[in-house]
Amino acid sequence: QAFQSGNGVGWHDHSACLFRGTERFFRPGYNANLIDSWLPALEGVVEKLRTGALVADIGCGHGHSTALMAKAFPASRFHGFDNHEDSLGEARRGAAKQSLEGRVAFEKARADDYPGSGYDLICFFDALHDMGDPVAAAVHASKALAPDGTVMLVEPFANDRVEDNISPVARMYYAASTTICCAHAISDGGRLVLGAQAGEARLAEVFRKAGFTRFRRAFETPFNLVLEARL
Repeated sequence: QAFQSGNGVGWHDHSACLFRGTERFFRPGYNANLIDSWLPALEGVVEKLRTGALVADIGCGHGHSTALMAKAFPASRFHGFDNHEDSLGEARRGAAKQSLEGRVAFEKARADDYPGSGYDLICFFDALHDMGDPVAAAVHASKALAPDGTVMLVEPFANDRVEDNISPVARMYYAASTTICCAHAISDGGRLVLGAQAGEARLAEVFRKAGFTRFRRAFETPFNLVLEARL
């Protein structure tokens, strides 16, 4: 029906098994890379985190990425935002189990209207491509950033051309993108449906439209691109 109607399928319409499965799918990559490789690849970010930074994790889901950063950088404060209340409940319970209350907060908000300003780091972990209007999300990030702040955009690895994405990993991402990512973006307005194989060039264009002047590939793994955007 979703394909016939063109209305898409919202994230909240799926089984809770998908929410848990998504967190478990990305968890090993985040555990292995986020603290030791991805954050150090960004210009000046680790130094800010060590001394005390304000961080927003947009589309935080169950909050695993938020908690990882909070445990590694106890001088900083972290805010996780998501539009799915059930996932936020899991995130709050996880933070409580790890004794992160006081430094980590989770709040329901859209990617284009979450509260706060002066963020030193705004993160999108495998989430921007799911959004119905990624340009609006990038515009809001530009307004919420501190003047010398950084956006870390983590996206599924993809080359810019379909013919260069013929691999087992790409096939998996294309399948998930068709049934989950694009379907949700369409249900969320579908102004720009990127999908899980957007590639660096299309993502750079999103941030250029939002007013960012610097955009680069900071790191990559077989599963992820780590991109840095600055004003």
